[in-house]
Amino acid sequence: MADFSDLRQPEMTKVRPVIILSPRLPYRSELVTVVPISLTPPRHELPFCHLLSRNYHLGENQDKPSWAKADMVMTISLGRLNGFKIGKRRWAYPELSAEDLLEVRRAVLHGLRYGSLAMEL
Repeated sequence: MADFSDLRQPEMTKVRPVIILSPRLPYRSELVTVVPISLTPPRHELPFCHLLSRNYHLGENQDKPSWAKADMVMTISLGRLNGFKIGKRRWAYPELSAEDLLEVRRAVLHGLRYGSLAMEL
């Protein structure tokens, strides 16, 4: 989960689940690149909105449709992140399937207008 509550419209302005795309890199270990997940379907079928194979939000119906909004990729501080609380002082961090992660990466390329590179992944 990432807290975007201090951003401004039309940016995301609430806490929402995210997919972490980047590893910790040298000299920027406190930053990660993320793609937000939304339960709101896109108005149009777009190559940068990927329907995930399941809902990764713990505590919700896994069959509920959820989308990676890969046109809204951001680099954020680790301080904005939290896992899903599953008990007293217990947190969970679900992992995407390999197939979903590959499709999200392709969607990011489309969102950045590098869709021609997506097939090379």
